[in-house]
Amino acid sequence: MSLIRPESFRDLLRIFNTNVDGSILAPFAMTKIKGVGRRFAIIAMKKANVPVTKRAGELTAEEEERLVDVIRNPLKYKIPVWMLNKQKCVRTGNTTQVLANEIATNLREDLERLRRARCNRGIRHALGIKVRGQCTKSTGRGGGVLGVARKK
Repeated sequence: MSLIRPESFRDLLRIFNTNVDGSILAPFAMTKIKGVGRRFAIIAMKKANVPVTKRAGELTAEEEERLVDVIRNPLKYKIPVWMLNKQKCVRTGNTTQVLANEIATNLREDLERLRRARCNRGIRHALGIKVRGQCTKSTGRGGGVLGVARKK
């Protein structure tokens, strides 16, 4: 069984420095972009007036441009604040949707701020041990030395 594809179909799209598979439904293909989840992708497609049932390879250049604009500026298109992934940034106080390479940069900055403040979370991140209250006696032994010490 062969699929008949239109001339304008693209097998691979390049959006936000990420290769997106064209054969997958567009909202699910958008989840390959770091920082875009299923719900956010579906809302973004609806706000950009792009049919949710389209495959990513079937998107026209104009639809793709509108979709990228909605993902880049979600507050302009009245996407609720609680759906965004960077709420009340410590440095700027803004709420934004952080994407692709910015995620790693922001995470690194946040961890560095915690380390400089010498708070418990920062110290535990620096030591490479569990941060969020998990038990560490028997699991999570890949990081620093913790738990039961052997006698010599």
